[in-house]
Amino acid sequence: MAQRWAQDTTARALKPVLTVLDRRIERLARKRARQVLSESSEVLDLRTEVLQLRTELEKMRTGGYAVDLLLGSQGRRSTRLISEERLRTLAAQIAETTGAPDAYGRVVQAYRTLFELELRGVGRLAGGAPNILGKLATTPLLDPPNGEILEIGTLFGLFSGGMARQISRVGLNYRLTIIDPLADVQLQVKELKADTSGSPVTETVVRENLALAGVDPNRMRLVKGFSEDPKVQAAVSDREYGVVIIDGDHSAEGVANDLVFAEKIVAPGGIVVLDDYGDKNWPGVERATKAHLAGESRFEVAGVVATSAFLRALPEPVRGQRIPVARQADLTQLERQKQR
Repeated sequence: MAQRWAQDTTARALKPVLTVLDRRIERLARKRARQVLSESSEVLDLRTEVLQLRTELEKMRTGGYAVDLLLGSQGRRSTRLISEERLRTLAAQIAETTGAPDAYGRVVQAYRTLFELELRGVGRLAGGAPNILGKLATTPLLDPPNGEILEIGTLFGLFSGGMARQISRVGLNYRLTIIDPLADVQLQVKELKADTSGSPVTETVVRENLALAGVDPNRMRLVKGFSEDPKVQAAVSDREYGVVIIDGDHSAEGVANDLVFAEKIVAPGGIVVLDDYGDKNWPGVERATKAHLAGESRFEVAGVVATSAFLRALPEPVRGQRIPVARQADLTQLERQKQR
């Protein structure tokens, strides 16, 4: 009896405490339940965000693939995709060579021209994007004395059409002369084979590309043959050229012959563009150029952009090295940058 009474008394005494504990436990349980529900909501939100990111990533991959189809290396050897950093570096080289304050805008404009030429034309432009952009943007900014253009080596003719357009941008009336053997394949390679673009190097293709680029057939002439051929040289020596593009035989001997010929036909103040200067795949270009400039020459170096050298013709030949000391340092620095 006494034991039961003690138990009942203890239960009655603890009842308020137990009630409080029950309420606290219930509150804690409800709080935890709310936390769990909140965490579940957060997990759901995270899963939803991940799905959205996956969807966006897939769209970017699809878009990137489409861009690569237009600007990638398939069908042209070299990609036309270029980073902002590389483009700004190129613009800085152009500004150093030409003194143009708007070099970046000009190289962007040249990039659009490059894209349009290959999109509309047949075949491809030879070389990587920086090399092509450097030639297209720099040449007109060097202020050639007239719009007479001679291109030695044209491949599919697309670059000729682009240069004619660039010369027009600075208010000069272009007239285009092209020398090329048109030998069905590109000759300045170690292995003769069908071009990666799938198109043959023929007169028909070149003329079609010039027409597609908007070149007036009455303002152009195509001379089939090699630039060292005396008959070919005689055929094109009827005028002084404001721009001479040397992009034919890349051997040291071939470039040397073209430079000697250019001395005779370029106008005072005219611009000579040497393609693939400093390119390790074509060491003969740089070697022949430096050897030529070390002798009696009308040419002085205006600058180097990407892998193209730009020479300006003086009125009279001057004996000795035509690369000023400051410019020699610039060339050395550029060559070191390319090696890195």
